[in-house]
Formats: sequence, C-alpha cells, structure tokens
Amino acid sequence: GLGFNIVGGTDQQYIANDSSIYVSRIKKDGAAYLDGRLQEGDKILAINGKDLKDLRHKDAVELFRNAGYHVSLKIQRRLQPQNGPVGHRGDGEAGGLPLAAILVPGLALAATAVWILLRYRQRM
Repeated sequence: GLGFNIVGGTDQQYIANDSSIYVSRIKKDGAAYLDGRLQEGDKILAINGKDLKDLRHKDAVELFRNAGYHVSLKIQRRLQPQNGPVGHRGDGEAGGLPLAAILVPGLALAATAVWILLRYRQRM
C-alpha cells in the first residue's frame, strides 16, 4: 500500500459540506512516511492526474489501490491551527501582555518592599 489512510467522499464527508478526500493517518514506516512529504490532514486533490472531486469514499479508495508503483499526488496543505488563546493574531506574537510587562513592575514592587522593610528595621 501507499502507507496512509484516507477519509471523506460524497457519501462520508469528513468536513461538513466538503466531500473532499483527506489524509487521516500516515502509517509509520510506510511509503508515505518514508517519503516525508505527505502530512495528516492534507487534502488530496488528484492521484496520477485523476481528479478526486465528487467521488464516493469507496471509489477513491479503489483509485489509490490501483495507483501502481509510481504515484503522483496533488495535495492542498491543511493550515495548522494556532496554539494559544482564542483571538491569537497568528502573526508570530502571542496575545496578551508580554512577560516583561508583568515582571518589571513586580520586581520594582518587591524591591520597594524590601527597601521599606530594611528602613523600618533600622528605626527599631
């Protein structure tokens, strides 16, 4: 086999209102894994020049099974979801306050408290 599983099709939509074929799993040490270019979540648009649009799942599986030794896939890379809080800008910067905006005032407050404590102890 090609070393990966697929989901989707007109009869088994993986994503609502989308009958495309997607890579659901790449089998470790399989052909796709060893090649390294295909990723889980990729949408497969065509195999060996044959468009996969509007196919039933079993018909897509049959195309993959009969693809032969040399296989050419046309894929659309899935956009990776951003980790972080909702509203993340996705421009490389995390949302919320920078760490320095919390640490600097906190350190200043701690230093002031130590200074006051030392001054207070001297008076006693």
